[in-house]
Formats: sequence, C-alpha cells, structure tokens
Amino acid sequence: MSLYKYLSKAWRRPLEGYMGQLLRKRMIRWRREPTVVRIEKPTRLDRARALGYKAKQGIIVVRVRVRKGSLNKPRPRAGRRPKRMGIYGHTPRKSLRLIAEERAARKFPNMEVLGSYWVGEDGVFKWFEVILADPNHSVIKNDPKYAWLAGFVKKKRYSRRT
Repeated sequence: MSLYKYLSKAWRRPLEGYMGQLLRKRMIRWRREPTVVRIEKPTRLDRARALGYKAKQGIIVVRVRVRKGSLNKPRPRAGRRPKRMGIYGHTPRKSLRLIAEERAARKFPNMEVLGSYWVGEDGVFKWFEVILADPNHSVIKNDPKYAWLAGFVKKKRYSRRT
C-alpha cells in the first residue's frame, strides 16, 4: 500500500490507537490558538492532495475553529411572550464546514477557497482545514491545473455552492 492509503486508513477512525492520543494533544494546543490560523503544512496530507493542494507558492492552508451547536439570535426590542421571543436554538441553514470556509475567505480576501476537510472535534468546537489559492499569483496563473481560478467570473467558492 502507498503512503496515502495508510494515511486515509488511519483517518477513518482517528480516535483509535496512536492517532487518538496525537489528536487529543493537538486539540488541547489548538484550543489556545486563534479561530483562524495559517499553518505550514496540512494535517491530513491525503485529503488535502485530493482537494487540490500542492506545496507551491500561492497556495496556503488555514485551520479554522467553529463552535458546535445551535446559535442564539439577538433579543427582540418589542414586547412579546417569552415563548415567542425566538432567541435560542436557531440552527443555521448551512453546514459548519461552509461556515469555516466563509471565515477563512473573510480573513484572506485575496484568496479563493479550493476545498476544506474535517481535522478534529471535541465537545465544544470542530476544526476544519481550508485550502486557499491566490488567483493573481504568477505560479497559479501559469499552472494549467489552477489557471481556471484566474479567469473565474463568480468569485468565492462558498457563494458558488448556494
């Protein structure tokens, strides 16, 4: 089996064996970091390569932390019964992964989202890694695999999804 097969097999059940201990230690460290963090290399190399990651200029990987669970809405100013306030338990109509992609794109406005994947979760947070590419970088423009990014009309992948 190749390296990528072993990596994907290990990530199928990440909380078992040595991967579980490693992932728990990483998540303890990740909790102290900011919400959006640029990282040097992807944690899941097999998944990143499948989504278009290459170790070249103009492509970066960002780890994003998203809070699990439903969201709260602001309390209405006008009076009504407490039952009809509609403050708690509003689930957004988009996945946490899409929210992570939007936050990464907001943090790096000159980059385009190539893809994202899950890297871990605990009781409160989920972490995703988002692959971003700079469509104006000369290396990206000259690579035939990424040239479509430079000429794309409708920007931002998360807006293309909806």
